[in-house]
Amino acid sequence: MFISLDGIDGAGKSTQIDLLRKHLEAKGATVVCFRDPGSTKLGEAVREILLHREDIPLANTSEMLLYMAARAQLVAEQLRPALESGATVICDRFLLANVVYQGVAGGLSIDDLWSVGKCATGGLSPDATIVLDLDPELAFKRIQRGPDRLEKRGLDYFRTVRQGFLEQVANTGGKSTIVDASQDIERIHLQIVDFVDRIRGG
Repeated sequence: MFISLDGIDGAGKSTQIDLLRKHLEAKGATVVCFRDPGSTKLGEAVREILLHREDIPLANTSEMLLYMAARAQLVAEQLRPALESGATVICDRFLLANVVYQGVAGGLSIDDLWSVGKCATGGLSPDATIVLDLDPELAFKRIQRGPDRLEKRGLDYFRTVRQGFLEQVANTGGKSTIVDASQDIERIHLQIVDFVDRIRGG
């Protein structure tokens, strides 16, 4: 099973991924976790450029294609082999994030992004997508580090991103749900595992 968690930074993805991993392992699943972009040498190098190398200017299309390249490598090198081995995969972000950040909020064609994404992933899409929904003002207060390149685009940009997630989550190709990330950690976790367990069949 392939599960992705998404939403704006500060919504608590990392915490919930770790809790979900422990829940699934307790049920006997072999679980591997990845982050997109990242989890390969190429992906980590691209991630550094995308989020932290502000000395390298990036056009919207260039930014989108870098994300796609990192994702293509992740699928080929790590994600697809893990699924073929029988593991359950949890991924911190996937194609939906590209569609929202570079499409809805960045102005690129949403249809083109889904199409390029299908090529980059070889048609692979999550069996379950969970979007953690949170007001950007609250999300920004939760972030305990300096802002990355995307976060410096400000609250208005992230309000558009948030709306984009709510609009586009239904187009992820699998079952999806939106979880209110302003709740306490345990309540969020219970809603996520209830959703995942129903899809897994118990």
